Amino acid sequence: MQAEPKPSVVHAEPVLAVTDVAATVAYYNEVLGFPEKWTWGEPPNHGGVSWSGSAFLQFSLNPEWASQVHGESVWLRVKQLENLYKLHKANKAEIVLEMVKRPWGFAEYVIKDINGYYITFAEPFNQAKPSGTFPSNVSIVNKKPAHDQLRALAKSVGWEPSTNSAMMEQIKTAVHVVVAEDNETGEVIGCGFLVGDNKTFYYIKDVIVHPDWQSKKIGTALMRNIMDWLETKGAESATVGLFTGDHLAPFYRQFGFVQACGMYQSVKRRVSNS
Repeated sequence: MQAEPKPSVVHAEPVLAVTDVAATVAYYNEVLGFPEKWTWGEPPNHGGVSWSGSAFLQFSLNPEWASQVHGESVWLRVKQLENLYKLHKANKAEIVLEMVKRPWGFAEYVIKDINGYYITFAEPFNQAKPSGTFPSNVSIVNKKPAHDQLRALAKSVGWEPSTNSAMMEQIKTAVHVVVAEDNETGEVIGCGFLVGDNKTFYYIKDVIVHPDWQSKKIGTALMRNIMDWLETKGAESATVGLFTGDHLAPFYRQFGFVQACGMYQSVKRRVSNS
């Protein structure tokens, strides 16, 4: 018997509640630059915009729901991000987060639209290969950073406060921690650490470098320190793992890491009825 075809999702469109469909469509068309637009009803109670048949947004007239908007967001991957950024600047869109390069390999900026929704425009970037020499005013030190130092470092790369707190808790029980320090200011400008059972497995967590210090071989120095520790103090034949995006795979390959098959899932807490 032939197996039935498996279902799959082929397209998705966010539907945002708004107080004025016509005004919203006009804003996305005239200010944000979406070239295609449509409305339904007179006056419009539904509408939408799209960009060359790839990015689609719909808007539904629902003043009650629209009045309860509290930071809901949409993430859009685009091409020619810098040119779009210039367009939005020229059109006086409310840019609440200026363009920044994220550690996961995307340049992003965020606009707050006229309804209070946050729209992130993003494009992958080619990370520059480290060049020049390691800064003479930077030291690689085996120690745990203070909470405020770690919080400032994580904030510099755009990580949420909840992520920062989780990092601090994990560092408390890490088997090895290394930081990069600016000798002149004492600022922690980079960090990386190992967690694991120190018997059969290790996991490399959160190797991050402040954006102002990236592409200066600091990340490489942090990783070399971690690898030196593993090779001199790590448990023999233990497995070492990490998660990373494709854009960073070449960086970790230089330290002997290879892509491997695996499985994962996110924990979903059960709600007790008692």
